[in-house]
Amino acid sequence: MYVVICGGGKVGSFLARKLTEKGNAVTVIEKSEKVCRELASSLDIMVIHGDACDYRYQEEAQVNRADVFAAVTGDDDDNLVACQLAKVSFNVPRTVARVNNPKNERIFQLMGIDAISSTTVISELIERRASLGDIITLYTMKKGNLAIVEVDVPEEGSEACCKPIKELGIPKGCVIAAVVRGEEAIVPHGEDVLQPGDSVIAVTSVEKEEQLKRILTGKR
Repeated sequence: MYVVICGGGKVGSFLARKLTEKGNAVTVIEKSEKVCRELASSLDIMVIHGDACDYRYQEEAQVNRADVFAAVTGDDDDNLVACQLAKVSFNVPRTVARVNNPKNERIFQLMGIDAISSTTVISELIERRASLGDIITLYTMKKGNLAIVEVDVPEEGSEACCKPIKELGIPKGCVIAAVVRGEEAIVPHGEDVLQPGDSVIAVTSVEKEEQLKRILTGKR
């Protein structure tokens, strides 16, 4: 995969490092000459000194062949303009932007840019933890009304530890995909019995989340 990153600061350099470690080709466009030198000396990637909001620098980075364009600077305006340029002028199939002000997130989404706001992510995690207690929503599939959730089986007192999974009465629309037990990840079968302290990863319809929680955490 070829990824072009707008911004070589802390977020951009970390992202570039992680992507190259996984075998991806990466180019970074960065305004600061000093940051460019530091990146070029520490990573085996192409680094372009320039403004990613300028057509010529995206052209130099060959954004037209990029699979993903990611704008991760600390300026929402720059991130928006750079992503729009990549989409409109170079037909990049996917653009991703860091959103520093959560109020701007909707603007990015309306323009077809995948917006990532750390503030929004943190607040959602807090709300999910507070509202559902022992169940954490790891991922929500927007088009399918499904969620991937994690439920912790209590250390003591749960009826879920008394019988095989197939006898727990898991509702239709819920599938237990994995059980994390200590350092081990298990793909369970109907005859398996949950143990106290297990973390259960399940795919469930959103409306069945609470029912699943009651089954796995309910007291004897």
